[in-house]
Amino acid sequence: MQRYQVTDGKGFRLADHDPAADSGVAGKQEGRAEVAELTARLDDLQEKFFADGRYKLLVVLQGMDTSGKGGAIRKAFEGLDPAGVHVASFKAPTSEELDHDFLWRIHPHTPANGKMTIFDRSHYEDVLVVRVHGLAPKLRWKARYDHIRAFEQMLADEGTVIRKFFLHIPKDEQRKR
Repeated sequence: MQRYQVTDGKGFRLADHDPAADSGVAGKQEGRAEVAELTARLDDLQEKFFADGRYKLLVVLQGMDTSGKGGAIRKAFEGLDPAGVHVASFKAPTSEELDHDFLWRIHPHTPANGKMTIFDRSHYEDVLVVRVHGLAPKLRWKARYDHIRAFEQMLADEGTVIRKFFLHIPKDEQRKR
């Protein structure tokens, strides 16, 4: 799994990674068995995490449209106690949200002690979409990178463990979906 981890973004280019790469699982049957085993392990870890109550877990799931974020959330977290897991999905900001700073709508969804929150899309959209569609001047969206780093550092300083995942699928598969 280490080949899928990015610990230092310097020099990382998504284009250098084949979205159709094989994960090493032999087939569907083996994959399902591995998922069942990992789900049981995750359930056990969640119970310990909740009982300990000192930390929070934020899972940030990003991906292009049709990359399977919703399905990944349903499958990967299906065995967990729903009382300890919250899924926050971020769509286009409402007029009220647009009247505040871009992180205003994100912060209320961060996890409490002993809890896990899964972001289906996230605060990164407020840089990507704004940049791609020219919704704000460069000076403004560029500053958001620093705001995001500071926001995530503050969460980490307060005991939040943050894990980020990007679902990368081939363009042909995205078109087909």
